[in-house]
Amino acid sequence: MKKEDFKTPLELRLSIAKGEWDQPTSGMLGDYQQANLAVVPKDQAYDFLLFCVRNPKSCPLLAVSEVGDPVIHFQGSEINVCTMLPRYRMWKEGEYVGETLDLTEYWQDDSVAFLLGCSHTFDAPLNRAGIPVSAEAPAVYYSNIPCQSVGAIQGNMAVSMRPVAADKVALATTITARYPSGHGAPVHIGDPALIGIDTLENPDFGVFGGVPEGYVPVFWACGVTPQAVLPNSGGAYLFTHFAGHMLVLDQTVDEVAASLL
Repeated sequence: MKKEDFKTPLELRLSIAKGEWDQPTSGMLGDYQQANLAVVPKDQAYDFLLFCVRNPKSCPLLAVSEVGDPVIHFQGSEINVCTMLPRYRMWKEGEYVGETLDLTEYWQDDSVAFLLGCSHTFDAPLNRAGIPVSAEAPAVYYSNIPCQSVGAIQGNMAVSMRPVAADKVALATTITARYPSGHGAPVHIGDPALIGIDTLENPDFGVFGGVPEGYVPVFWACGVTPQAVLPNSGGAYLFTHFAGHMLVLDQTVDEVAASLL
């Protein structure tokens, strides 16, 4: 199937759960909310919840699972976080151990899952406003912008970059500020060196498609941040989405944004 063949988020999630789709979700079902995933042990869950509260730009909290239950209930939808994202990353005792297409066999009795907002949320509104956004996953970088720490959970913010025409940066800022579930307004505009990024050509995740003449690099907080701050925080394990391979929810971006305001 092609990206455009999927008509509803549920259709996409069921296809993913059957092993029929394992590609990025950027550019798919643009009017619907997408979400990042972080799964931590119960003994880290409160600290990570507090971390999300203190860092809403990078970790806009949408939902939290019951302990040991991989099914999250979100605004009338039931979502199995072990099977309904296209690809996952895994750590054990702080060491990265690889990726998987299905978390079921790795899920633990003490696992707690967090759904966090994603910047793909505002790609469609930007496109409609005449600010073109690539259908590819955006370039993502680890920055030097510090997060507010909670115990051992500490580190810097990950950011996603989209080039925006210089005369439309103010419009892009206004539009994205309406979507706290998509990380809201930019955290930096312009020179990447000012936020610790030496070169745009080598993102940590995603694809760098260049910055055309007359365009400015614009940076938003990114839901990859937990993958920067959690591995070395002392947890026995960590599961996350693979960058760009998101959970697509049944609610529109405007419905979710309205529920958070």
